[in-house]
Amino acid sequence: MTTSGTSEAPQDPQTGPVSVPAPEPLAGGTRTVFLLTHTGRAAAVRSAELVVQGLLRCGIGVRVLAAEAADLPLPDSVEQVATEQGAAEGCELLVVLGGDGTLLRGADFARTSGVPMLGVNLGRVGFLAEAERDDLDKVVDRVVTRSYEVEERMTLDVLVRNNGTVVHRDWALNEASVEKAARERMLEVVTEVDGRPVSRFGCDGVVCATPTGSTAYAFSAGGPVVWPEVEALLMVPISAHALFAKPLVTSPESVLAVEVQPKTPHGVLWCDGSRSVELPAGARVEVRRGAVPVRLARLHHASFTDRLVAKFALPVAGWRGAPH
Repeated sequence: MTTSGTSEAPQDPQTGPVSVPAPEPLAGGTRTVFLLTHTGRAAAVRSAELVVQGLLRCGIGVRVLAAEAADLPLPDSVEQVATEQGAAEGCELLVVLGGDGTLLRGADFARTSGVPMLGVNLGRVGFLAEAERDDLDKVVDRVVTRSYEVEERMTLDVLVRNNGTVVHRDWALNEASVEKAARERMLEVVTEVDGRPVSRFGCDGVVCATPTGSTAYAFSAGGPVVWPEVEALLMVPISAHALFAKPLVTSPESVLAVEVQPKTPHGVLWCDGSRSVELPAGARVEVRRGAVPVRLARLHHASFTDRLVAKFALPVAGWRGAPH
């Protein structure tokens, strides 16, 4: 789903303009952008300085976390917030400067606040990012003029049960992965879709992913690339010892489950590779479509195909295209 944050909305051939009202300004009419930066990278610190200068020069307020402010060259006019909870509330946009890990951290702020996230990639692949470091001037200009569109991405809601009792709740934008905790021992699991068992096997783990996450861990495990506009859930075994352990693509309304077998070493659940919880033998992980999406700000109308080719440097020499 794509909506526009610009004053001139794009035209849909069937329904006409597709638009969403701009976020309400803070008291006094101030427009404010929340800035999240990987302060451990010199390139990110310099990029943050340029973004802050550009936004302030155009009369747009900037808010940062106090924990990051100490590492950033910021003027006194930049607002600092002491806690992460509610840090992006009231802002019209969340700008994230960093690699994939920082972008996923930004997605957490975007999900809890409903504020669209605009990622600037300072890492390697950066599928969640919309711009590169060389595009900072363009990023500032688009933010100032509100020349961007907002796209909703599916998330995952994750439950962990032990003896039938819910012991942990989490969420993910890319994937929830059940993995072995001991390198020398396989994890024995039974996979399930919509309340019915699919297969039992020993493995290194199982990845349950969104279309957004299909180009992340699920891709490395041999899963398919799924276009973001496709609504689906993925289940991808990791190094499974089984005749049938193929990646599965299910309905977005399906419920996926992975049961850690009783007589097997304990496992671990990872959500987006950053949050983990131990899974004792007998634990059950349930994954379903998330109730709250993440909103991404988009600057370009390039197709996902072009993004895929660019990010993975795919060879396309010799392509002639359809005849005119």
